[in-house]
Amino acid sequence: MTTKIFSPYLCSMNYSETIDYLFSQLPMYQRIGKAAYKADLNVTIDLLNILDNPQNKFRSIHIAGTNGKGSVSHIIASVLQSAGIKTGLYTSPHLRDFRERIKVNGKKIEEDYVVDFVEKNKSDFEIIQPSFFEMTVGMAFQYFVDENVDIAVVEVGMGGRLDSTNLLNPELSVITNIGLDHTQFLGNTIRKIAKEKAEIIKKNTPIVIGETQAQIKNIYTEKAKDKKAKIYFADEHFEIKKLQTSNIDFNVFDVWKDNEIFIENLKLPLLGDYQIKNLKSSLQALDLIKEKFDLSNNIIRDGIEKVKTNTGILGRWEILNKCPLTICDTAHNIDGITSIISQISKMVFDKLHFVIGVVNDKNIDSILQILPKNAIYYFCKADIPRGLNQEELKNIAFKYGLSGNSFSSVRKAFETATNNAGINDLVFVGGSTFVVAEIV
Repeated sequence: MTTKIFSPYLCSMNYSETIDYLFSQLPMYQRIGKAAYKADLNVTIDLLNILDNPQNKFRSIHIAGTNGKGSVSHIIASVLQSAGIKTGLYTSPHLRDFRERIKVNGKKIEEDYVVDFVEKNKSDFEIIQPSFFEMTVGMAFQYFVDENVDIAVVEVGMGGRLDSTNLLNPELSVITNIGLDHTQFLGNTIRKIAKEKAEIIKKNTPIVIGETQAQIKNIYTEKAKDKKAKIYFADEHFEIKKLQTSNIDFNVFDVWKDNEIFIENLKLPLLGDYQIKNLKSSLQALDLIKEKFDLSNNIIRDGIEKVKTNTGILGRWEILNKCPLTICDTAHNIDGITSIISQISKMVFDKLHFVIGVVNDKNIDSILQILPKNAIYYFCKADIPRGLNQEELKNIAFKYGLSGNSFSSVRKAFETATNNAGINDLVFVGGSTFVVAEIV
């Protein structure tokens, strides 16, 4: 027999008290790491049963991947919004505000809904003891039903097979790419991780693979064959050609599909070079659903060009200041950081000021050894238990020829870097989603 746990939050709560309850009472992977991880879907199943299985009451697009799944989710949602389709969007983690995780037509879930949802369900939740992520998924799914969305774009939290979102039966599934991240849960090889993510492939449901990776392609094709799912490799059909522009607020591309022009002079306000891969993934997905949702190429263009204003996406190669040029990015694993360093290496500036913090369960040696040696580093720790102590980070970085000072907070590190930078210098902030969250 399960014993009900007493909570000090059983009286009525306002929004800030509700969020405090969620953060303090429910194990949260982003904050504490492994202790919050569930190795099965049993609690999610119980939670969704309590809610009368909302996941079966709305249409969805399901998006997994090591990097890029958040950007792809926002791009697809933005295009659907531009088509006049009532669109839910579920992503994680949030940066500024919990409500960023759950949106309808770009508008964050109402504070009152969060409070009411927790008030209504907390007694049941304290019996089954969901994680923060499990509860949030349940809230999102119920909200999409209550808002009567036409479709929801849902980003996988981690992996695929055991992710709480994997109880969806989507119209379309997308896997952007595979890299080494969360290896303690998903496996320590590309093939093991790919097998976990391939489990979002559903029976008779089209699957888009964003990036063809030779060593794992057969994992997807075999799974798709087993599930009788049509499979599409986006980079086999879409080609993106970057055009020169002096405007630093967007990149301009010509898009080709199967060697024919698809969209000319497309302006993408997501500025990372890695967004070219994400654009291919998004375009392939949108092309597959364009007839079902009456998406013309002009609507696709409009949605892509308005992705920031439509969805409020934050933290992807985001320009915080133009003098000195100050950029942040949420890239936090070896593939993401490699792309960031590559883009920085193409830029012209006098000195690089690099504000960096990491979490304590990443393989940071592989990241630190590729960072530029001639930068000035500002080592810090995000305000979460999972953050790696700034002094420890500084000492490990020193072994790889990286020098700088440590700071007691992200804000102090960022302000010092900005004050030290000349007008022709570059300030970059990254290493962890949670570092970026404190300065955007």
